[in-house]
Amino acid sequence: MISVFKKPISLVALYLFTLTALTAQKKSGYILKQLDQKSEAYGEIAQTIWDLAEMGYQEEKSSALLQKTLSDSGFTIQKGVAGIPTAFIAEYGSGSPIIAIMGEYDALPGLSQERLAEKKSAGKAAGHACGHHLFGTASTAAAIAVKDWMTATGTTGTIRFYGTPAEEGGSGKVYMVREGLFNDVDVALHWHPSSQNAASAGAALANKSAKFRFYGVSAHAAASPEKGRSALDGVEAMNYMVNMMREHVPEKARIHYVITQGGKAPNVVPDFAEVYYYARHNNRDVVIDIFDRMVKAAEGAALGTGTTMDYEMIGGTHELLPNLTLQKLMHDKLSMVGGMEYTPEEKEFADKIAKTLGYKEANLAMAKDIQPYKTEAKAFGSTDVGDVSFTVPTVGMGSATWVPGTPAHSWQAVAAGGTSIGNKGMMIAAKTITLTAIDLLKNPKIVEAAKKEFLERKGPDFKYIPLLGDRAPALDYRK
Repeated sequence: MISVFKKPISLVALYLFTLTALTAQKKSGYILKQLDQKSEAYGEIAQTIWDLAEMGYQEEKSSALLQKTLSDSGFTIQKGVAGIPTAFIAEYGSGSPIIAIMGEYDALPGLSQERLAEKKSAGKAAGHACGHHLFGTASTAAAIAVKDWMTATGTTGTIRFYGTPAEEGGSGKVYMVREGLFNDVDVALHWHPSSQNAASAGAALANKSAKFRFYGVSAHAAASPEKGRSALDGVEAMNYMVNMMREHVPEKARIHYVITQGGKAPNVVPDFAEVYYYARHNNRDVVIDIFDRMVKAAEGAALGTGTTMDYEMIGGTHELLPNLTLQKLMHDKLSMVGGMEYTPEEKEFADKIAKTLGYKEANLAMAKDIQPYKTEAKAFGSTDVGDVSFTVPTVGMGSATWVPGTPAHSWQAVAAGGTSIGNKGMMIAAKTITLTAIDLLKNPKIVEAAKKEFLERKGPDFKYIPLLGDRAPALDYRK
């Protein structure tokens, strides 16, 4: 008899324990090889979704394609969850732990682009400038790979894919969280396209968005202007007041707007106008305060211009709650997977893209290397993953699906995402998520540690309240 972990164990038992661990390790390596073998098929799925370029809550074909891919691989599908036709849950296995993998697939309006290293519209209403065609496909690939590993090793537990539409301003995950669809999940995994490979602690800004609508009285702008009340004047008065308010909000706050409707002809006093606003900060309480002040500005604008006003909440998301227990694990797995090498053709394409961004050539080391691990991050954008992160321990990463130096929401991001560069980066994410999920299924202590950190960071007094209130999903916000 020898002693292991301070408990007596027989040599036979030790041998079986070691053999089982080695077998599982070998099978995880086999699963990664399978991902390599399926990379072309997954690339075709991603590029099909790239071609579809469906906007938030309109992703019927994209969602259906991912559902079919998962269903064909043995997952059971729940369609139209949380009152959203394009949202779904795919599940395999039973019991604990329940590991969730999130996937997005919505495109952005006004960013149509050909698969070229020069700006040229593809003539579509939208484009995948945030790479969600890759996001949804890689997460699907990872879910299937984990399922295959569970089958090969006889591992118990549940792998669950969440098809989450309308991340770009539509807050799709918030409705799914509000519906309680994440309540029984142990850990949630996600990733995002990027211009580098990194799995450090993430950060995101809390966000509230709304469309403010002003109603006036139409009249001939030259013959009888005194009879008119301009809804556009209401919008412009609101914008003026909110722009003055920028001097009196916290430095890290962000306010953006776009006038979505302002009238049809200069000689007609517009009786309807609309402005679409975002308010952001890394603390949701600050966002709530700024938004309430924006509402007061809108009310004052309507009063001063003789118009009326109402507004519709469109989106609202929490900031991101980090989990370093999970983050270090994912970083280690990303480091194991590694970055990618560009082919000569890909380098030629990348260099052309880099020149449009003001660089002499592409810094391909950023695609090959893994960024050093960091425990803190600065928030720039927003994501509805934030609400998930306050519901269940959550972890994410980014992989180099774009030419290094490329900003998100750009035509350059659309172009690269439509090529083999995007496909390669996508498979780095798929492998990393697969290995992370496998470790969580094998090691319940990691899950327990992640849950402990989650509760400590969230705090005992935290109560989840969705920032978009009790409104129904804004299914027509892109129409």
